[in-house]
Amino acid sequence: MSACEISSPLTVSLLAQSPGLKKSPDGEPVFPEPWAAEAFAMTVHLHEKGLFTWGEWALALSSELRQPGKAEDGSDYFDSWVKALSTLLGEKGIADEAVIADLQESWQRAAEATPHGQPIELANDPRR
Repeated sequence: MSACEISSPLTVSLLAQSPGLKKSPDGEPVFPEPWAAEAFAMTVHLHEKGLFTWGEWALALSSELRQPGKAEDGSDYFDSWVKALSTLLGEKGIADEAVIADLQESWQRAAEATPHGQPIELANDPRR
């Protein structure tokens, strides 16, 4: 058995022990929303493509998580994740932070304008 296969309360991260964290029926932590899983996957993919090192990512995320005003229960963790990714991509000249922010706002407007149960599409943004 490898060290990765050993599971004990001592090996579970503090984040995974958070009382408000969503968990599967088996008690394992899960993503709170599908977009959070997509943000996670995008980050891993961009790292694997060599756009940034894992150390650069860890520094960006930890810096964002230390910003004042974060939720004590960790409920804004993936909001911080997305902000850290946007900032890192902007700093590296891969994406323009203003363009990312405009796109996020457009998706928000599209979500608000989309009837319940329908897929959210950018075309639903009333300003587009």
